[in-house]
Amino acid sequence: MVEQKLDTELVAEFKAGNNDSFVELINRYTQKVHNLAIRISRNAEDAEEILQDVFVTIYKKIDKFEGKSAFSSWMYRITVNTAFMKLRKRKQAPTISLEDVAQPVRENYSGDRSDLSDINVISSKHQLREEIERAVARLPEEYRVIFVLRDIDGLSNQEVGEILSLSVPAVKSRLHRSRLMLRKRLQKFYDDYCSDDTIAYGPQGAALRRLEERAAA
Repeated sequence: MVEQKLDTELVAEFKAGNNDSFVELINRYTQKVHNLAIRISRNAEDAEEILQDVFVTIYKKIDKFEGKSAFSSWMYRITVNTAFMKLRKRKQAPTISLEDVAQPVRENYSGDRSDLSDINVISSKHQLREEIERAVARLPEEYRVIFVLRDIDGLSNQEVGEILSLSVPAVKSRLHRSRLMLRKRLQKFYDDYCSDDTIAYGPQGAALRRLEERAAA
């Protein structure tokens, strides 16, 4: 069994002129870059362009990677910057689907057929989905990207800090602010939503309550 090379070894070989090592890096990180790109852009075509741009940038600027942080962190940083450049050019906010939102605002509904047949429940679920999507999409860029990386992509505070060149306390502060902004924007809908006892104590109501708890922590 051939032992897999470390990123640092592949980078060193690529810098020395071995393009096969660059191909290996592409194969290793294509899915991760694409996942992050589509989570930020919420557009499949844009995500494909971002993916291509990221690896073109890495190919051209590999000599600027000094190894002070992990290669993956450097690559994530390039991906984030490229994705937001794309968004600014399109001048439109991304839409983050509820399926991508982590535990604080994730929908984990698994009702029985009688629940699914209730048009009121279905309508409320749809409204909640749209409200959360709009709330996350309206977060300022510097807060939205931290929310995506931390609460959606599941990276640690340290990893997010390396990617965005921020201290861990700064990451925690912005993450806290993003959760507060989401809670504020969802509060009115949450109050109306939870006025219906058939839904208030279900998984979605619990998800919104978890968001409140995390924002208040």
